[in-house]
Amino acid sequence: MIRIDNINIFEDLNEAELTNKILKKNKISPNDFISLDIVKKSIDARDKRNVHYNYSVNIELKDESKYNFKHIEEVPEYKIKLNRKSEYKPIIIGSGPAGLFCALTFIDNGYKPIIIEQGSCVEDRIRYVEEYKTTGHLNELCNVQFGEGGAGTFSDGKLTTGINSPYIKNVLENFHKFGAPKEILYLNKPHIGTDNLINILKNIRNYIESKGGEYHFNTKLLDLESNKETVKVITNNGEYKTDALVLAIGHSARDTFKMLKSKNMNMQRKNFSVGVRIEHKQSMINESQYGSYTKLNLPPAEYKLVYHGSDNRSCYSFCMCPGGEVIASSSEKESIVTNGMSVFKRDKENANAALLVNVLTTDFEGDDPLAGMHFQAELEKKAFILGGSNYNAPIQRVEDFLNDVPSTKIGSIIPSYKPGYTLCNLNDILPIFVSKTLKEGILSFDHKIRGFAHPDAILTGVETRSSSPITIQRNERLMSNIPFIYPCGEGAGFAGGITSAAVDGIKVAISIIEN
Repeated sequence: MIRIDNINIFEDLNEAELTNKILKKNKISPNDFISLDIVKKSIDARDKRNVHYNYSVNIELKDESKYNFKHIEEVPEYKIKLNRKSEYKPIIIGSGPAGLFCALTFIDNGYKPIIIEQGSCVEDRIRYVEEYKTTGHLNELCNVQFGEGGAGTFSDGKLTTGINSPYIKNVLENFHKFGAPKEILYLNKPHIGTDNLINILKNIRNYIESKGGEYHFNTKLLDLESNKETVKVITNNGEYKTDALVLAIGHSARDTFKMLKSKNMNMQRKNFSVGVRIEHKQSMINESQYGSYTKLNLPPAEYKLVYHGSDNRSCYSFCMCPGGEVIASSSEKESIVTNGMSVFKRDKENANAALLVNVLTTDFEGDDPLAGMHFQAELEKKAFILGGSNYNAPIQRVEDFLNDVPSTKIGSIIPSYKPGYTLCNLNDILPIFVSKTLKEGILSFDHKIRGFAHPDAILTGVETRSSSPITIQRNERLMSNIPFIYPCGEGAGFAGGITSAAVDGIKVAISIIEN
């Protein structure tokens, strides 16, 4: 294999056309050509008059010595040492990305895990989520936060990550194996979309069960009892014993956090963020990011923005969903939580993103490790009341938010949140440091994306579940202070998104297998 980087392409081409273009451009004879794999594809829109694609490819040739290109050295794959010998099956609490990739790693190495999930299978979960969107009736055990696939299922299915790990390739290849489009293997900003994720989850489940793994849906963890040899898992549907319990519980497992605190599990506060969702016309974002000259068939545009304010506060965009919708994401009665979602085509009228402000561990008095969790819950209750105490979300036009006056009308941008919304003044419930930094951030972002502070842009409150407010501490073997219990993924404070959570699940499974 040879690698060719920085290939600029100025037209939309299928794979055969792209291959011919690259061979011709690099003076490679078609007679020497065997195969081509796209390694990376990104959009270069720095010059709005010259927007183009940038590719990196691996090419297999019959005789590489004839060409002066970089040779690709094969990296030997790491072989897991199968040291685990136990009469007990590993048990995984939670079927989000961390839990599922932990289970896949066990399965692919000959172990048969038990997956315990308080929510339902994804087919039933869809019905509960739709019922909440249309009627405001919330199922506290199965919703956008809980159920097969975890919180990431009803999102944009983003696979971008800030971590650097050799297991990222494993994550992407498995998603492709179970039904994700091939392009996730090479796009600079890959995403799956909620519609694809639903089918992928079914395929993963079928595979795990075909290899002897077990799923126990509608089964809620209630308590744990440990001794020197095992840990007993107590649920509403029975008890289980194991010497390897993986807590892939997600960032919204508040009942479990409280139970773990009562068991004296070592936990500590972690910085997190809260804020709102902002909606614009996707067409405006497209023109801002791509300009109006390109004839390329480009996907809906994205953005990623950061503003650094005073007092160690920052405002930043998170989980930007092009052509998506703002969705109702509560997991507790009488609360409002928002998130963003897109299907694979990203073809809806509005773009949305979380606008978040960081909350520091020092913002809370005392030493309660769950202080941040209580802060989140209190803000969600305030949003419920401000929205009318009927599961409508409180919303406000950007112009009114900046001027600290209640909104009385909707302008050119129509809110996408369901089951409904209530016009209000979000300044009434947001902590002063949050609203102040949000205002500064919005005005700053307007200099980077013209129209970001459009008077009619919509703010929907509140976004509180971008990450876990705690870290469950673990040792070099990834085990907690309570023997045989392995905190894992986003809820335990070791990930932030689908890919990093999946990677952490792989790491925990390998540690259990090898030790």
